[in-house]
Amino acid sequence: MTTDKTSTAVVNPEAAQGADTVVDPRLLVREQGLGGYLTEFKRKMRGGDLGSIPVIIGLIIICVVFQSLNSEFLSAKNISDIAVTMVATGMMAVGIIFVLLLGEIDLSVGSVSGVSGAVVAVLSVTHGMNEWLAILVAIVSGAVIGAIHGFFFARIGAPAFAVTLAGLLFWLGFMLQLLGDTGTINLDSDGVVGSLTTYYFSDVAAAYGLAAVAVIAYFLSAFLDTRRREAAGIPSRPLVDIVIRTVVLTVFAFGAAFMFNQYRGLPLALVLFLIVLVGTDFVLRRTSYGRKIFALGGSVEASRRAGINVTAIRVSVFAIAGTFAAIGGLFWASKIAAANQGSGAGDLLMNVIAAAVIGGTSLFGGRGRTWNALLGVMVIVSIQYGLALEGIATPINYMITGAVLLITVVIDSITRKTQKTAGRA
Repeated sequence: MTTDKTSTAVVNPEAAQGADTVVDPRLLVREQGLGGYLTEFKRKMRGGDLGSIPVIIGLIIICVVFQSLNSEFLSAKNISDIAVTMVATGMMAVGIIFVLLLGEIDLSVGSVSGVSGAVVAVLSVTHGMNEWLAILVAIVSGAVIGAIHGFFFARIGAPAFAVTLAGLLFWLGFMLQLLGDTGTINLDSDGVVGSLTTYYFSDVAAAYGLAAVAVIAYFLSAFLDTRRREAAGIPSRPLVDIVIRTVVLTVFAFGAAFMFNQYRGLPLALVLFLIVLVGTDFVLRRTSYGRKIFALGGSVEASRRAGINVTAIRVSVFAIAGTFAAIGGLFWASKIAAANQGSGAGDLLMNVIAAAVIGGTSLFGGRGRTWNALLGVMVIVSIQYGLALEGIATPINYMITGAVLLITVVIDSITRKTQKTAGRA
């Protein structure tokens, strides 16, 4: 009975234009074929559901513009350098996305990343501690710092903005205290931390192998999900749809693998970043914990009435942000092979937040995915490298990045208003 009603709504979309009916795109494709995509696309545009379309278009424009200005922009070396450089900011942006999903902000991540680098340098270099153990201490320290911020916000009731702003200043001073009078501690470039951004899998099979694993994993995941939905009588994507998506992913994955193999091979940093993205995406979309985070971003009171432990979720989310800030700090320390007074300072905080927002995470909470960190940081770092190739000064870089961020926020605000008008927010 339910299927018949749904089918009628899909076959006669004109009759439902006056209603706020949300039709499953998989059902549209199954019953209307490829034309269903167009119907669903139009519905999303009317409802303000732009998804990742703006940032993908932006990336294409960036590549076209800078490649036309300098043929080295899409060279294997430049692409590899962009891939490695973006990981530190991207790791930190993953943590920020968790906080943004709550509709909050964490201004301390830059300073926490600096503390992480300083802790590793002091413990492993100054005190001779095993580097792996020093890394563990640094990451745990980031988690504890984040949990402290979360406690003052969730339990005491202080605004997250004020708490993390105080954290920014406090942990900056703490980092300077750790580094001592010299202000700089050099790291072993061949050590564990040093290898994070300098190690490459030079065997061509590594890059192509990872591409193959990604494609196969995606296909199997989508196929099995479809089988489960069909068994439960829930609308699902047809096989042809899955195949088309898999083919598109294959082109991009093997194209990237080919470019990496033209230079030094597959960067370890990128592999670790992709593992983090897959893992955190699974947590947010496939676990009850992730659903609770989205629920809190939608309505705190409704979540509380549903039995969600609001305080525990909030504290854990800020702990996650601190953890990824610490991990990002290790990658920054690896990039410069040192921990110094400039760690975590400058435009790092701006870039981290901008990466999350530009990638598609809403500042208003309740909407976003950790993959947004990848898209956003690709935009930011691509702009930086493109301008550097043209010899354009840093002030222009700041201005362009700020303009892109403003445009993204404006789009996000317009999207929310459009969704409210359509009755979907």
